[in-house]
Amino acid sequence: MTTDSRSVRVELGERSYDVIIGHGVRTQLASLLPRSARRAAIVTQLGVPIDVDPGLAHQRFTIGDGESHKTLSTIDTLCEGFAGMGLTRNDVVIGVGGGMVTDIAGFAAAVWHRGIAVVHVSTTLLGMVDAAIGGKTGVNLAAGKNLVGAFWQPSAVICDLDALATLPPREMRCGLGEMAKYHFLTGDDLLGMDLLDRIGRCVEIKADFVRGDEREGGRRALLNYGHTLAHALEIVSDFRLAHGEAVAVGLIYAAHLAHTLGRIDDSRVRAHYEVVDGLYGLDTDLPPFPAEDLLLAMARDKKAVDGLTFVLDGPRGVEVVAGVEPAAARDALEAMASVRRRRP
Repeated sequence: MTTDSRSVRVELGERSYDVIIGHGVRTQLASLLPRSARRAAIVTQLGVPIDVDPGLAHQRFTIGDGESHKTLSTIDTLCEGFAGMGLTRNDVVIGVGGGMVTDIAGFAAAVWHRGIAVVHVSTTLLGMVDAAIGGKTGVNLAAGKNLVGAFWQPSAVICDLDALATLPPREMRCGLGEMAKYHFLTGDDLLGMDLLDRIGRCVEIKADFVRGDEREGGRRALLNYGHTLAHALEIVSDFRLAHGEAVAVGLIYAAHLAHTLGRIDDSRVRAHYEVVDGLYGLDTDLPPFPAEDLLLAMARDKKAVDGLTFVLDGPRGVEVVAGVEPAAARDALEAMASVRRRRP
C-alpha cells in the first residue's frame, strides 16, 4: 500500500471516527473493525470494482443495482440473511460500494439488533465526498426518496482511490455534482487540487457540517443545496437521471428560484452556470418534465416541513428558506426552461 494517504477525523465525541483516503487503503480494513467483532456481513453489488478481506469470518450479500432496489424489501432480505449467519450485536456490517450500498448497509446496521457497527468502503466519487460520511442512511418509498431511514454513524470509512480508475464517466460526473455544491458552500477551488487533496478537502467540509449539526437540525441542512429539485427529478425520471446529474441541475434551479424571490441578481445566476457548466462541465438543462409533476414531488420532499422548502443563495449566503409559494417555484422552472429554449 502506498503511503500517499491521509486521515480525516469526524468529531462526534464517543462516536468519532476516521475517514481514510488514499490508494490501496482498503488493506487497512481489518484494523478498523470493532475488536468485539467475530463475524462480518459484507453488503455489496455486482460489478463493484474492489474486493475486501475483513480478516474474520464473513458472508457476502449482493443487493440489486438501481434505486428500484433501495427499498424496505432489500432491508428485510438482508436482515433475514444476518439472522441466518448468526450476526450478533457485537459483530459488524461492511458496506462496499457507492452511495446506494452505504445507505442500505448503514440502515440495515442501524436496525439489526437495534444497531450494530458498520464500516463503509466507498468505491465512487459521490460516495467518497458525500454519501458514505455523516451517518444519514435510508431507503425510498414510492412517495419519495430516502423517506425511511436513520442517523447511524459508521465506525470508520475507507475511500480507496484505486476504485475511481474503474468508474465510467457518468459515475465521475455524479461525484462532480456534489463537489460543485461544496464550491458554493465554501468557495474552495477544489479543481485546483490534486485528487487526494480534493477528496480530502470535501471530506473535511462534510465532517465540519456533521460535527456541528449531526441530525440536520440546523446548519447541516445546507448540504442539501440543489437537492430539492434533484430528488424530484430522480423520482419523476424513474431514476433514469442519476443523483449527481440531478444535483447539478438542482443547483442551477436553486439560483433561478433565488432570483425569482429577489434574493440574488442576474450576475449571481450566471455565476452558477459558470461553475456548474463552465468549471465542472455538467449538464445544466432542465429536463422537459411537466412542472406540476416536479412541484408535487418537491412538496413531498422530507425537508418540506413548512410548505415548499429549499436551500437558497442570498445576501447572507446560502440558507434554508421555507414556505416558498408554488407560484414562485413554478416561475423559476419556467425561467430555467427558457434558458434552454434560447440556446442555439
